[in-house]
Amino acid sequence: MPERPLCLFTRPQKIMVLSPGEELAALFAVAFSPAEVEVMALARGRGAVETLFIDPPDLLVVDAALADLPGLELVAMVKSENVYRQLPVAFVMDEAALVEDIDWCAAEVDELLTRPLTAPMLRARISLTLARASRSLDANPLTKLPGNTSIIGRIQERIERKEDFALAYADLDYFKSFNDKYGFSRGDEVLMMTARIIVNTVRAVGGAKAFVGHVGGDDFVFILPVDQVEAACQAVVRSFDDIVPHFYDADDRERGFIQSVDREGNRRSFPLMAISIAVIFNRDGRLTHYGEASQMAMTLKKKAKENPRSCYVLDKRQY
Repeated sequence: MPERPLCLFTRPQKIMVLSPGEELAALFAVAFSPAEVEVMALARGRGAVETLFIDPPDLLVVDAALADLPGLELVAMVKSENVYRQLPVAFVMDEAALVEDIDWCAAEVDELLTRPLTAPMLRARISLTLARASRSLDANPLTKLPGNTSIIGRIQERIERKEDFALAYADLDYFKSFNDKYGFSRGDEVLMMTARIIVNTVRAVGGAKAFVGHVGGDDFVFILPVDQVEAACQAVVRSFDDIVPHFYDADDRERGFIQSVDREGNRRSFPLMAISIAVIFNRDGRLTHYGEASQMAMTLKKKAKENPRSCYVLDKRQY
């Protein structure tokens, strides 16, 4: 197989293959290059559990034909450990055995591979399993938007392709004071509202290829073509300012501020929440690494936050 990065993974994926024979591990060697996948092959299940707990793989492949214990029993042993519940597991069995009475709703496997199995099919199914597991672990638990790993991967991928793009970092001003007064539940509602505004706006402007990620907390990222980002920023600011006052009680909304405690423990007045957006541009391969983009954006965000109202700031150094 040609040596190329598997999906967007930055390192070879470690796969533990538990099978009584050598055929399954040999098929992995045909389907994937060493630059993509490192395979650890073990013949017995019980000895593998200790190894797995010492050096967890990115994916566990379990053959139903293990000699020392049923494959699904081993899967249950692994998944019973809370720290390994998120470890993706692919289960391999003969297609003819599918007639057996197996409770697939109770079986904690993430992918089913049936023999006879070809190298192209193995590559496709395993790649999908790894990508699906990565998305699931990376997704922000509240908004379900892609998280840091996906954000970094998307940015770095565009940088390496020397693609022109605009990268926008958005976060909320005075969100902590809102949380302190109204509680985390209403704060989560604000974050969900912000995510919907950004996603709907960015997709309306940039189409299906536009990207939105949730760094965490009240920090969001979106990527658009250079000539589309300002229109998106204007629409996000306008929509946010129209909607966010309705999350405040009527008396606070009418006053235009709330009373809360600052980080030093002092009680003071805080304006209604605002959104600040810092936009940097990659033109003609100017950026070489994600870290550069992040550092530039952090500097620009400080400038945006000098304005107490919702606003966006474009990196003029790009012009």
